[in-house]
Formats: sequence, C-alpha cells, structure tokens
Amino acid sequence: EHLSSYFQYSDPVRRLIYTTNPIESLHRQIRQFTKTKGAFTSVNSLYKLVYCAIKKMENKWTMPVRNWALTISQLHVFFPDRLKTELR
Repeated sequence: EHLSSYFQYSDPVRRLIYTTNPIESLHRQIRQFTKTKGAFTSVNSLYKLVYCAIKKMENKWTMPVRNWALTISQLHVFFPDRLKTELR
C-alpha cells in the first residue's frame, strides 16, 4: 500500500526521496563537532555549535542536485500549496 504511493512519483522525485547519503553525511559531520565536548551549558550553546558546524560544512556543498529543474517542477505539481519557489 505505501510502496504504491511511492511509485506515483517520477524517477527524479523518487531519487530525491530515497537519497539518504547527504543526510547521513551531515549527521556524521555534526557529530564530529559535538563529540569532543563533554557537556553543554545550555541547549542554546548546542544550537550555536551546530549552526557553526553547518556554516563550515556549507563550503563543501558544491555539487548540485541532478536534474533539479525537472525535479522541482514535478514537486510543484504534486505539492502546489506546500512548495514555495522563487524566481530569480
């Protein structure tokens, strides 16, 4: 039942849905920043460290998503009210 709803999407959208490598990479890199700290004085200090880690990792994120224009247009068809796109 759930698998059939997954196949209603086109191949580029399905590829975007099941790609977990970038997410796992993000978690691993954030863990590298936070594992050296014994404890955090507050939740806010943890948020600041994670923010700084993500800002540092952004420099490495240069590879674009394959077929992004096609994928974003198909996502807009499936989710017209939920997806906000800006024209540049």
